[in-house]
Amino acid sequence: MNDRSCPSRKKDLGNTAYKAKDFGKAHQHYDKAIELDPKNITFYTNKAAVFYEEGKLDECVEQCNKAIDIGRETRADYKLIAKAMARAGNAFQKKDDLKQALSWFEKSLSEFRDPELVKKAKALEKNIKEAERLAYVNPEIAKKEKESGNEFFKKGDYPTAMRHYNEAVKRDPLNAILYSNRAACLTKLMEFQRALEDCDTCIKLDPKFIKGYIRKAAALTAMKEWSQAQRAYEDALNIDSTNAEAQEGLRNCIRNNDEDPEKARERLMNDPEVQEILRDPGMRILLEQMSQDPGAVREHLQNPEIRKKLLKLRDAGIIQMR
Repeated sequence: MNDRSCPSRKKDLGNTAYKAKDFGKAHQHYDKAIELDPKNITFYTNKAAVFYEEGKLDECVEQCNKAIDIGRETRADYKLIAKAMARAGNAFQKKDDLKQALSWFEKSLSEFRDPELVKKAKALEKNIKEAERLAYVNPEIAKKEKESGNEFFKKGDYPTAMRHYNEAVKRDPLNAILYSNRAACLTKLMEFQRALEDCDTCIKLDPKFIKGYIRKAAALTAMKEWSQAQRAYEDALNIDSTNAEAQEGLRNCIRNNDEDPEKARERLMNDPEVQEILRDPGMRILLEQMSQDPGAVREHLQNPEIRKKLLKLRDAGIIQMR
């Protein structure tokens, strides 16, 4: 066979034109290669790559499908079939048809588990889920769900209230009030740990929302965690020193906290959270600074995360704070 009419030679010429972005010539060479060897699926995937670069995405997918069909017929290397499928996925991703793109990537991975495509598929799946979540957000619907939840909460039908609060959170996941409401419902259902998680989310979203602290304290009180509940009420009173609910809650904690101070300190010292704080190099530097300059604590208390850690150490009796 004359070298000039050799399919692989035509493919090489096509590749050279492709790299030079001379897509017209690339098509001509790949078409000639296909004419000379119509069962070689690489020529079709190469043409698909040219169409992709030209933005002709439907034509790209069409060439990929041809490559796959011929590959199945000729029992081509599964890696070549996987490549054609991945290329079709890339075309759909460029078209913003993300679900189709993911479907093609998954088909490709079923043929050959290319590590890079695994990462790409996982990232795409994550993007799809996030897009679906954001598309689901609707503050107006969240408000109606919250109101329905409140009605069932007042009636004492806490399971039904929970269903509405769950939906409200999905519809408006950055609304601190919704987590506070759901925490109150979870406390009634005696799911205290989940209630505390919602309270922490509420506080993180809106550190000045006093009900987040009060409901956290209520859950801790129900668990008879008096020292932690006391701290939560103190946090609430730092926001509003006149809040009657927080004042009464604090008094209740002080009345009921009859745990032996030494036993309480021992329990807190064995707390993994306390141990983690003490292992933190940054906190050790901060504690050293406070020992040399007690007034420095005021500045550090402005940082909510550091404040939380310092109060934990105070409760353990490791530091004193006035």
